Amino acid sequence: MSLVSRFESYISKDLGVAKDDTFLLAISGGRDSMLMAHLFMHLGYQCVIAHCNFLLREDESDRDEKLVRNYAEEHGVPCYVNRFETESYALQEGISIQMAARDLRYSWFKELKEELDLSWICVAQHLNDHIETFFVNLTRGTGLTGLRGILRKRNDLLRPLLFLTAEEVTYYVKKNNIPFRDDQSNFSTKYVRNKVRLEIVPRFKEVVNDFEYVMEGNIAHIQESYELLQSFIVPIRESIFVEKTFGYEIKRERLQQYKDNLPLIYELFKPFGFSKEVLSDMQKNWEGDVGKIYQSAEYSLLRDRQFFFLQRLMIDKDEKFLILNEKNTSWSFGSFLFSLSCSDNLQIERENGVVQIDGDRLVFPLELRYWREGDYFYPLGMRGRQKLSDFFIHQKVDRFTKERIPILVNSNGEIIWVVNYRLDNRYKITESTKKVIKLVCK
Repeated sequence: MSLVSRFESYISKDLGVAKDDTFLLAISGGRDSMLMAHLFMHLGYQCVIAHCNFLLREDESDRDEKLVRNYAEEHGVPCYVNRFETESYALQEGISIQMAARDLRYSWFKELKEELDLSWICVAQHLNDHIETFFVNLTRGTGLTGLRGILRKRNDLLRPLLFLTAEEVTYYVKKNNIPFRDDQSNFSTKYVRNKVRLEIVPRFKEVVNDFEYVMEGNIAHIQESYELLQSFIVPIRESIFVEKTFGYEIKRERLQQYKDNLPLIYELFKPFGFSKEVLSDMQKNWEGDVGKIYQSAEYSLLRDRQFFFLQRLMIDKDEKFLILNEKNTSWSFGSFLFSLSCSDNLQIERENGVVQIDGDRLVFPLELRYWREGDYFYPLGMRGRQKLSDFFIHQKVDRFTKERIPILVNSNGEIIWVVNYRLDNRYKITESTKKVIKLVCK
């Protein structure tokens, strides 16, 4: 079977694309991406070309860009180029150059796909990339997830060359006289992936001549095992993890039947990034103190009396605030949407999420923020002042929820409204109120 026939069969049968689908081709100028462009052009699919110039190799980067532009022009294909300040971005985010380049290109590809209303993003990783990813992940420590290598299809991302080896890519590029440029950094063994490609895989090929295809079969078995495991795990997670506005609520008695099975607990919490060490600690302290918190890089898990509360970590609440002036009539804050209107209607509206404030007592600008230690107010319907921390306890507000409750503060520092919970008594409307500020929160 010819390469074109193999390619067409792979993208239609294995990847499930339709003839009238549209494609964003990520073309670097290397031999693999140029072969991918050649195949799409040959079959007449509707495509655009996207090229990233990361400005990392001076004139070499510019020559890559020129090659891609010329190829697109010769074939009458729209070409989009983005020049990134990659080193500055990596320094700003505190990440490696490789990770910065990856973040920048995939973010831009998604934006461009949406802007142009395309069906798919295509990247030209081949079978050897698939195998290298397996070994790189293996050296870093991983489970079934990392040992799956590169997925041929994920959401709107396709890898149409994953059925070809690196040797085949080189052969077909030369056979069809397809122009390309090699990135010389790919030949440096200072990078782990290059070391795997240039030193480790060749040693395996000395033992097994068709090593790539043996590994392709092995990884396929791992992918099947992963999918089988998920077919058991996902229904359990969906039945126990109840989605709430703050995150998830997990009833302890529902989870208790699995608490002695650490591998299963680990799989249930894997999407939230919890390590086995943390979950083992939770397992050992199952009957421990109420209020204990377990954390992953992005989530917190609070142990309450009857529930575990799982939520995404917030940024420092002291840094999260919004300043409002008199012209603000609608705004968002966290997961809340607010609207403001003025009137002289003194009739009280008793609806959830609605509060009426004596407008003459407001001093702009107002501040919307989260609670802080030492905060106090004068709750409507109660005598005297009360600390917010005590108010939350009396209202049986759990620790996670109170971290996300907006607090409306007057310019003089007084709390006006604990949003959706209680108005401060000093700001209620009275018979002498002339201006009513109505706030609606959803």
